[in-house]
Amino acid sequence: MRGEGLPRPPLSTVERVSANGTRYYVKRYVGNGKNAVRRWFGLRGLIAPQRVVKEWENLLLFSKWRIPTAIVVAYGLERERGSFVRGALVTQEIPETTDMARMALAGDQRLRDRRWVAQVLGQVAAYTRRLHDEHFVHNDLKWRNLLVNDSEPPAVFLIDCPSGGFWFGPMLRYRIVKDLACLDKVAKYQLSRTQRLRFYLDYTGHSRLSAADKRRICKVLDFFEGRE
Repeated sequence: MRGEGLPRPPLSTVERVSANGTRYYVKRYVGNGKNAVRRWFGLRGLIAPQRVVKEWENLLLFSKWRIPTAIVVAYGLERERGSFVRGALVTQEIPETTDMARMALAGDQRLRDRRWVAQVLGQVAAYTRRLHDEHFVHNDLKWRNLLVNDSEPPAVFLIDCPSGGFWFGPMLRYRIVKDLACLDKVAKYQLSRTQRLRFYLDYTGHSRLSAADKRRICKVLDFFEGRE
């Protein structure tokens, strides 16, 4: 069954299909990359974790950690002579949701409602802390990967995480800063400084900023400096 075509990221296609009144997203991955160096001259397909595998594994981890996300319906991959050829992931649509990046672009008035924003940011802070407590980073924790529904109170869902993974030591600390910087990339234009500070305090569980918090915030604010 062919579905409605959606914007295509490199090496993958996404279609939305309907069956028995329920919508699903079918994401297909093909190939190992166009750049010979990036695909390790063919070895990447043999030994590297495939993005489609990481994506379904990470969504299943989210569910295990009780972080709301899309329901994984089916997944699988095909290999030829041991090398990755193609893979697919099917997730159930989360109804009546909008990603926060789209809301920002549309000037959604809910982003001007302090009570609504506080409810949403509290959930985002809790889920982000849950990931980081597990030594896991999303690695693309941007507003486009945060879905919010129309319920009262609103519910937040984390989606699209093919690049997420476990890290330790200095690399974990660096990537935690990256996750927080990705969230702040849009937040700094849409939210007040007080709201952003409240998010950080909720994330840390602190009542006030410590010296270590201030150092990390400086790193977050500087992370994308000169790259935007």
